[in-house]
Amino acid sequence: MTSPTLAPAAAVKGPGFPEFVALIAMMMALNALAIDSMLPALPAIGDALGVVSENSRQWVITAYLLGFGVTQIIYGPLADRFGRKPVLMVGLGLYVLFSVLAAFSPTFELLIAARVGTGVGAAALRVLAVSIVRDRYSGRTMARVMSLSFLVFLGVPILAPTLGQAILTVAPWPWVFGVLALGGAAFATWAAIRLPETLHPEDRMPIQVGRIASAFRQALTNRQSIGYTLAITAISGALFGFINSSQQIFFDVFHEPQLFTVVFALVAGGIAVASLLNARLVERLGSRLISHTALLGFIAMSSIHAAVALTGHETIWTFAVLQALTMFCFGFIAGNFGSMAMEPMGHIAGTASSAQGFISTTFGASLGFLIGQQFNGSAAPMTIGFVSLGLTALVCVLFAERGRLFKARNLSPVLAPS
Repeated sequence: MTSPTLAPAAAVKGPGFPEFVALIAMMMALNALAIDSMLPALPAIGDALGVVSENSRQWVITAYLLGFGVTQIIYGPLADRFGRKPVLMVGLGLYVLFSVLAAFSPTFELLIAARVGTGVGAAALRVLAVSIVRDRYSGRTMARVMSLSFLVFLGVPILAPTLGQAILTVAPWPWVFGVLALGGAAFATWAAIRLPETLHPEDRMPIQVGRIASAFRQALTNRQSIGYTLAITAISGALFGFINSSQQIFFDVFHEPQLFTVVFALVAGGIAVASLLNARLVERLGSRLISHTALLGFIAMSSIHAAVALTGHETIWTFAVLQALTMFCFGFIAGNFGSMAMEPMGHIAGTASSAQGFISTTFGASLGFLIGQQFNGSAAPMTIGFVSLGLTALVCVLFAERGRLFKARNLSPVLAPS
């Protein structure tokens, strides 16, 4: 087995490879749990807090994603200045605090504000997860770590709606948010004990407007970095569109609310299986060959699904199978695109991660919300959104690779492994 390749500045003592992957995975999992566990609770939340429009309930998801996306731009410079661990602990504190506030919110407006706050705290987890991995690993090994972490992260969506439904059978909806607070507190304890500081003192950078602006400019003008960041944004928009629309599709289109958690798990399972396969294949085949092929598959499956929906042949089982196959392709895309976007940014990993996360999450959430708001009693708007965003991602990849797919053009020593 190939041993993990350390980045040049990564001689850091700490947990072994399996525990390190588990720590990174749980950072990601807390984010997924905050999104998906409450999907079954949206009708109960709407009824309890007087939300008349069913589409308005989507704000419970989108408010979190916007808070999560916008503040990532802050955490990177802070992490590059003060180190990864202090910033991580602050983010976890906010995650726990605002999850508790959401649980006790008496109005929908206060709940939405608390959800924004929870997202603000979770943003630190996203930025720090990528930065800490980049501190310790590079190249295909980084892609492997991200893919293995992404597997656990994607295992959460398989179980999270079922967890939310299980909570609702024994307790009222505020306990869905209470479980988030408990999970955040438990992980904070684990990280405080076991996660070392991965940023070397000599690599810390002062918070200077000129330096930060220069780092952001590098992240946003490097062709590979910005191209893959925009591609992730488009693909993320499709994912968020599915999350925003899924509960209404199962409840209002198929009238099968009891199958919601089962089919949602099937769809999320497609991503998880692909991520596991990607972790095994990426070091041998390379990020580009795998992710570019998967993107073409994503577009093809989305197009077939859109044709089925538009011609009136959609059933709950065609939806489940076609959506699972589409998300299977997604599982080969996300981790690889992320690692390729970060690959040229090792010297400014925290700031670059902030810039990339800000763009992909904020604009991805906005695209997903736009798709969700088009819900009209059928799955057609969602499937059309998938096709459109898949094609947009392809254009972005072609830009990043100067029109060439599957293999990098003009490989440099740093980029050659991908």
